Amino acid sequence: MADLPSPERVLDYVRSINDRGDGPPARRDIAKAFKVKGAERAALRRLLSEMEDEGLLVLEGKRAREKGVLPKVAVMDVIGTDSEGDLIARPVKWEDGEAPQVRLTDRAAASTTPPLGVGDRFLGRMHKRKGGFEAEPIKRLAQRAERVLGVFEAARPGGGVVEPVSRKAGKPLEIEKGEENSAKDGALVWAEPLPQRGYGPRRARISEVVGAFGDSANWSLIALANQDIPTEFPKAAIGEAKAATLPDLTHHEDIRKTPLVTIDPADAKDHDDAVFAEKTEGGWRVLVAIADVSWFVRPGSALDEEAKRRGNSVYLVDRVVPMLPEALSNGLCSLHEGEDRTALVCEMHFGEDGQKTKHRFFRAMMRSAASLSYEEAQAAADGQPSERARPLKKTVIDPLFAAYEAMSRAREKRSPLDLDLPERKILLGDDGQVADVVLKERFDAHKLIEAMMVAANVCAAETLEKHRRTCIYRIHDAPAPERLDGLRQYLETLDYSLPKGQVLKPQSFNRILSKAEERDESDMVSMAVLRSQAQAKYDTVNVGHFGLNLARYAHFTSPIRRYADLTVHRGIVAALKLGPGAERSDDAKDLPKVAEAISDTERRAVAAERETQDRFLAAFLQDKLGAEFAGRVNGVTRAGLFVTLDETGADGFVPARTLGWEYFEHDEKRNALIGQKSGGRYRLGQRVRVGLVEVTPLQGGLRFEMLSEPEAGERPGRKQRAPKKAAAPGKGRPVARTRSDNPRRRDEPPAELAREGKVEAPDDEPVIRRRPRKTAKKAGRPAGKPGKPPGKPPKNAAAKARAGRKATKKTTRQKSASRSNKPGDAR
Repeated sequence: MADLPSPERVLDYVRSINDRGDGPPARRDIAKAFKVKGAERAALRRLLSEMEDEGLLVLEGKRAREKGVLPKVAVMDVIGTDSEGDLIARPVKWEDGEAPQVRLTDRAAASTTPPLGVGDRFLGRMHKRKGGFEAEPIKRLAQRAERVLGVFEAARPGGGVVEPVSRKAGKPLEIEKGEENSAKDGALVWAEPLPQRGYGPRRARISEVVGAFGDSANWSLIALANQDIPTEFPKAAIGEAKAATLPDLTHHEDIRKTPLVTIDPADAKDHDDAVFAEKTEGGWRVLVAIADVSWFVRPGSALDEEAKRRGNSVYLVDRVVPMLPEALSNGLCSLHEGEDRTALVCEMHFGEDGQKTKHRFFRAMMRSAASLSYEEAQAAADGQPSERARPLKKTVIDPLFAAYEAMSRAREKRSPLDLDLPERKILLGDDGQVADVVLKERFDAHKLIEAMMVAANVCAAETLEKHRRTCIYRIHDAPAPERLDGLRQYLETLDYSLPKGQVLKPQSFNRILSKAEERDESDMVSMAVLRSQAQAKYDTVNVGHFGLNLARYAHFTSPIRRYADLTVHRGIVAALKLGPGAERSDDAKDLPKVAEAISDTERRAVAAERETQDRFLAAFLQDKLGAEFAGRVNGVTRAGLFVTLDETGADGFVPARTLGWEYFEHDEKRNALIGQKSGGRYRLGQRVRVGLVEVTPLQGGLRFEMLSEPEAGERPGRKQRAPKKAAAPGKGRPVARTRSDNPRRRDEPPAELAREGKVEAPDDEPVIRRRPRKTAKKAGRPAGKPGKPPGKPPKNAAAKARAGRKATKKTTRQKSASRSNKPGDAR
């Protein structure tokens, strides 16, 4: 029987194997090297465990390596690039603190086929170099699995689980000991699934620790993960974007001497539209130049597949998740001032009355004369131009506003739906926290760009129809009859009349909105009209755009941030034979599926935007507990009232049970909660004052108490009480049911559909009034606040995170009941 080796001999052996480049030896290799057999193997395993406890070795599964020594050969992930453009890799497994970063030169990355890029995994040798380590690839491995964002819940003595943030990510991921990557309990982490072993729990390793789950810097990331919005571009897509170059003038007209200008928000980075106008005999000539994304993003390419998967850019409070890589979205496709750019141009001619007489599309090489903000353009039009705008005032800005005035006359005659609802912008300070919330000012400069974009979008739809090509329209259907009936009943309670028995046009709503403004009831009427509208979406079957009062309409003017616009560009290029990047015949067949998919990605983006705003606004109001605010009721359900604050636009909830001494019943016809005894009411759009009583920033939740008295109303007549029925044998007195235990309610949709009038309250709220509570004495418990005693506080950060996620779901269900999508966007 062989004697056990000493710890020094074991270390010498492990070092020799590592120096040879064969990687960490397996435990059986150590046993074989020292001729340890039979029962002595258990003693060797104990020796290796003791060496690990003493910090001499690191045991990785069945292998052992010296602690603190970088292995000569390792599996690595390419995680990014450095300031010099070289790739940066990181070992997949590393336990001695944070895994080191390993430099991968362009030459080394190109040694595999295809070359390595960000997101790839490879087996490579690591060499010590001055200032760090350098990798030499041996072979390319399968691309790593898509990562999952979640909250780490540590276990003892090691390992744990990762609870995914997104419900679609499935069950929790099991993290074995040694795969935690120094993550602490309750941390927000990226977990990378590992190969599955049979039918057991899903295994994963933590590839990156993001930070604390409740840190505001991670709120947008959580919202993106909740909606399954991708944040990383595939290497192939990034490579195609970086390789893109400007074309020659073979397929492009040279209009670089035409002084087109871009007019965008002051903080915009992607400029996808430029405009120009000049006076003609009897009218105006207007150019709308749109970034020629179809030239760079070809059908079937890696860029195209990723753009289709994303559907649109996502604009959140503290970040933008673009549809295209930055090399295109903020680079070669963005119409930057003074730089040559390719564009697909819509040239339109208008009469003095603003009616379009003709149009054409062509590809061009342009050069923006200036990148103006809305404020800058408006100031120049008002006679106070900036230094940059002054040379352009007479030749560019004045003609643009004059052409817009003519187009406005045609718009007034068309009479689109005129819902002028306030928009707010959240301003962040240097510390990443909310510094202020301001109302977005709306200038004529905004309306100018909107009018010209709408006109170009109409021209795009007309051109594709003329050439009999399939088109993804932006459609907005007329309000559904049942919604109109509900609106009509509500308006009658306010003494407004909505015609019945005829096809309604936007003008009918505009007349009511105008009358409401005169009567200082604009808020409640606008909210009710908005809720009656259908949701705008994409479809290849055209039903027109009700809100804009247009027979045909297709998004054409923002291909950098919307995939729908890119498909329209390709269709125009194919129809007019304008060169490369045209739509293929097979692409046209897939457009119905594409339209459905990008309608879904648009809804996801809106949901992520709302979720992030809710969290930031709740954090902004956290130190204002007990303060009073003015607001308006923007939602009425059986469960209570949703109130939007005037100052910040933040949404909160007033539970019905806190409204006063009497019971309030939900009146669907009046869209109000009405006191059962007094007849006092709280109704949709009503101006109120509320007090802030609870804030949960992580969930974006606000709870208010009502400070305003209800509006006076007619006292309901006493209802005839039904005769009592004898209780069934063996039965006690019946108890009021809640929605959760009412069989008739179990198969109803969730509270998110409350805004569509299909449900009335969250599932955990009562359907009928509860029986009076027993007194404390009769209930056999101490006097005090009745109801269920509070549960035990969460013991650790992971438990807090679980409680927070449950509260998030409930808060989201409640809030969504009060919200409604706008009928459509102009740009």
